[in-house]
Amino acid sequence: MAFDPQGHLVFSDFYNGTVSRLNSDGSVTVLVSGIAGPEGIVFLPDSTMIIAEQRTNRILSLAPGGQSLTVLRTLPGTPAGAPCKDGVDGIALDPITNTLVIPDSPTGNVYRMSLDGKKLTLLASGIPRPVGAAVDQNGTTYVADECGGALWSIAANGKTTRMGGFGKLDDVAFDSHGNILVTDLQPSIHALIRIRRSTGQRETLASKGFIEPQGLAVDKNDDIFVSDDYADIIVEFKPV
Repeated sequence: MAFDPQGHLVFSDFYNGTVSRLNSDGSVTVLVSGIAGPEGIVFLPDSTMIIAEQRTNRILSLAPGGQSLTVLRTLPGTPAGAPCKDGVDGIALDPITNTLVIPDSPTGNVYRMSLDGKKLTLLASGIPRPVGAAVDQNGTTYVADECGGALWSIAANGKTTRMGGFGKLDDVAFDSHGNILVTDLQPSIHALIRIRRSTGQRETLASKGFIEPQGLAVDKNDDIFVSDDYADIIVEFKPV
């Protein structure tokens, strides 16, 4: 999930191959269809939408108001049916360098990619299954590791740090206070978790009622949106 420049929530539907917009009146508009397993979404400042296509392990783009997709890049990894070898999942925009951060799940690598897809630079390797990604105001990249039970940070100088003790993380984002939010889809956990960076304390914000919490987005009001995959719903949490 991601918010477009107009503040609308945009979400991918992996099974139907669509990306849709949730309108202010509650209706839904399909923006593009025919995608082979759409996952992560990023909007560029000019409203171009970048989409991770999992089944082909490609990065696609859709111009503002466009109807046809452009393939920016096919990633090095080859998706397979083996556990933890699915294709690309979450992606992120690094506003400091104006590049995209792309976790390549089948290879366990994380790349930095130019907005036109022509340049791919290795940021980190050896992560069991890198999925969701987010970049903070200091240029540090955080990567959710679904099959390694960890959250990884990649500093601007390239230093990589592993924070373990999780189940199966799927996505990562920041709230307005700079705290880290993650979704953990391991069945025994199924939770939205907040990590306070000042102390490292972990807090479970929500855990009941989820079937498989995956996508994560935070709006300008600090409301948190979580997509529950198998329940086929999006849940909104408001700060208290």
